[in-house]
Amino acid sequence: MPAPHPIPPPERTPIVRTEGDRRTLEFTPGDIQSEMRLSRPTALVLRYTRAMMCFVLLTPRPRHIVLVGLGGGSLVKFCHLHFPDTRITVLEQRLDVIALREQFAVPPDDARLTVLHCDGAAWLALAAPGSIDVVLVDGFDAEGLSPNLSSAAFYADCRKALAPGGVLVANLFTYDPDYVTAVQRLRRAFGGALCWLSGIAGNNAILFAQRPAGPEGAPGPAMRLLRDTLRNRGLGGGWSNRLLARLLLAWLAWRDR
Repeated sequence: MPAPHPIPPPERTPIVRTEGDRRTLEFTPGDIQSEMRLSRPTALVLRYTRAMMCFVLLTPRPRHIVLVGLGGGSLVKFCHLHFPDTRITVLEQRLDVIALREQFAVPPDDARLTVLHCDGAAWLALAAPGSIDVVLVDGFDAEGLSPNLSSAAFYADCRKALAPGGVLVANLFTYDPDYVTAVQRLRRAFGGALCWLSGIAGNNAILFAQRPAGPEGAPGPAMRLLRDTLRNRGLGGGWSNRLLARLLLAWLAWRDR
């Protein structure tokens, strides 16, 4: 007799904590998923979120950004503020997370911003080819990254949905047992057009995969610089790459004044 299908564990209710100027979102007590300063709700507090915004090195003026995972809305708030001419689509499968958007100062839907309650992988599988410039994948919950957000099929669907020169940004934990396999899947899906900035976000590895825009599928100059010339070291080490991320955020703030 075949073994019954395992019953998935119940989803943990999101925990919102407010202490002074700090508000956090957690699924497991003490394990911070998102953090906001009440005095500066659009600022990127956590290191990995600043690292993910380094996609501007590859795609500085995206027309359409898709975020897989809303969380506390740090990335969507920052993108909504600093890319005023960009359409933003957020894919979130949990209604209880979407219900927290006002507590985390996520702006309401408007002509540029849409938050959808849906399965991100399924939505991207049906997205129009070449219709997206940046896909930010940050779909973590209490159990970690959902397996369907690091599968070969998912990465292939993202590549198809990206416009030439478009970028997929994947947030992965280096201690995840599936980490090496996920990196290999990304490399295969994007024909080797894959890079990162060494040590920029601690145990969070932020990988940038680009759909080539050049002739014969050749990676663009920024990708070649980061991947080949700098050998995925960026400015050399973790502290210098973290400084680079902060400088890029300052440049965005200056550019969009």
